[in-house]
Amino acid sequence: MPKFFMAGTNLKGGMAYVRGQDAEHIRVLRLRPGDDVWVCDGKGTDYKCHIVKTDKEEAQLEVVEVRPCTSEPSVDTAVLCGLPKGSDRTDYIIQKSVEAGADEIMFFDCARCIAKPDEPEKKTERWQRIAEEAAKQSGRGIIPQVSWVGSLVGALDVAVKRDIGLFMYETGERESLSEVLDKNSGVKSAAIITGPEGGFEKFEADLARAAGLHVCSMGERILRCETAPIVALTAVMYATGNLA
Repeated sequence: MPKFFMAGTNLKGGMAYVRGQDAEHIRVLRLRPGDDVWVCDGKGTDYKCHIVKTDKEEAQLEVVEVRPCTSEPSVDTAVLCGLPKGSDRTDYIIQKSVEAGADEIMFFDCARCIAKPDEPEKKTERWQRIAEEAAKQSGRGIIPQVSWVGSLVGALDVAVKRDIGLFMYETGERESLSEVLDKNSGVKSAAIITGPEGGFEKFEADLARAAGLHVCSMGERILRCETAPIVALTAVMYATGNLA
């Protein structure tokens, strides 16, 4: 059943009003009066609705059922990535992180970043659209936020405010990711930091360790920069009981 997001102010008297691009999308899908759709307020509540009327600017829906969204994980997880080269990689990270259950996706610059974008904050509007489409497709109850945090220091500042911070590093002294997660399976929030092409410099791992993050190994295989965050996020979801 199709799913759409809307602001809570568009719920009035047992009716839901879908406007803009989503109203047009309903028309493109050839949904008609009497068809059912799910509408989410973006705060974790789903509304099952009958379509009453549609046009290119607005769809009017009758609310027939209200329930908490069952697809949101019990752990809020931020995925923070060194900016990769090429928009296809950033798009992939955003899309798959949303599908896998992240509540935030952030990008930053660090020593081995090849990409040095001019005014990356301007990309966030496009990144947010990708997150919204992935949230619709995967049945999420929220639209995860996508942002630019500037530097590794900015990423570390985000990570230390979560219950557990995981810094993925490919060499040197590291903890086992599985052992760290086994000991922290009851956390309510987590952060995952992964590097760009080429990973991190040693001094960056030292900064993460000094900040109190777990510097973790992901095994002996070499993962691409767009693969590593999704693998780590999946491990967090599994360890916290969100892949049952």
